[in-house]
Amino acid sequence: MIRFVLKRLFYGFLVLIGVVTLVFILFNVLPGDPARMIMGQRSDVASLEAINKDLGRDKPLLVRYVGFLNDLSPVSCHNEMDPNSFWYLDPGKYASALKFMSLPGDQVLVLKKPYLRRSYQSQRKVSEILFEALPKTILLATVSILFAMVLGVLTGIFCAVKRNRIIDRISLVFSVLGMSLPSFFAAILNAWIFAFVLAGYTGLDMTGSLYSVDDLGEGRYLDLKNLILPALTLGIRPLAIVVELTRSSLSEVLSQDYIRTAAAKGLSRTRIIAKHALKNALNPVITAVSGWFASLMAGAVFVEYVFDWKGIGVVIVEALEKYDFPLIMGAVLIISVLLVLINILVDIVYAILDPRVRLA
Repeated sequence: MIRFVLKRLFYGFLVLIGVVTLVFILFNVLPGDPARMIMGQRSDVASLEAINKDLGRDKPLLVRYVGFLNDLSPVSCHNEMDPNSFWYLDPGKYASALKFMSLPGDQVLVLKKPYLRRSYQSQRKVSEILFEALPKTILLATVSILFAMVLGVLTGIFCAVKRNRIIDRISLVFSVLGMSLPSFFAAILNAWIFAFVLAGYTGLDMTGSLYSVDDLGEGRYLDLKNLILPALTLGIRPLAIVVELTRSSLSEVLSQDYIRTAAAKGLSRTRIIAKHALKNALNPVITAVSGWFASLMAGAVFVEYVFDWKGIGVVIVEALEKYDFPLIMGAVLIISVLLVLINILVDIVYAILDPRVRLA
């Protein structure tokens, strides 16, 4: 099992290196002058040159790439003495850096948090902006996938037991509609129906974040009802997938010989499904749910924007509008890390449920 986990970690590391390289190349060949984005159109030449030097844009592309990797790495090499060096250990950038080894030429190895650069617009650290928004996106994705998982598995079990009956056919129609409905269209439709047409009955708002401001404007309070519409909207597509996968997988398992043997022994239908069939039927469901959870983290952009949910999706849209490249790069990298980690965890869970996976 240890060898299996280490192998998956190594593959995940290679994927992250590829993502980092692709993101760096993509955002360093795009047109636009970051210095003018920071200073505005009326800035003087000297100020532009100073900012470009601070950003390292006066260096060759390869040097900037190595510096980018150095900033992202938890263990990095820096110059401790020369403030003019591209590799200078700037306390403003690496405030929590812990020096643990000295190297020749005033170089030191430090242990630090990954540095994702600063926003062109707000001049705040990208990590601060993203980690303010990330918990809200994680909460939205978690509630959405739990809604899809619980309701989808229960519906899938019911459809498998009642296979080819009217309720099964109705659920299939709704599953196909759910899989076909784009998230941004579903968001607009749900916002219009439940927060505009039926607002008097539902009490829901078309937009709103996790925290709302009270009527006097003096404080914030937790407003969980704002989570309902975006979570349901984001969970529609994975719900349809889970229903269909659970139905087909459980139907196949229920036709196996050992299930007929259990029934011949006098076990009730409920116990056969709960104790014998469901565990084997859930393997493809777990794989699908993990992939969907990871994709919800990245795909919540449109839903968050429609409902004004202050997560990473809104941050990405605003950064795209302002050409704030460091913020976009940081968001892409964080989402990529989450995707890789979730996939590794799912592979481990899958290997526990089905030991044959470890031999692959």
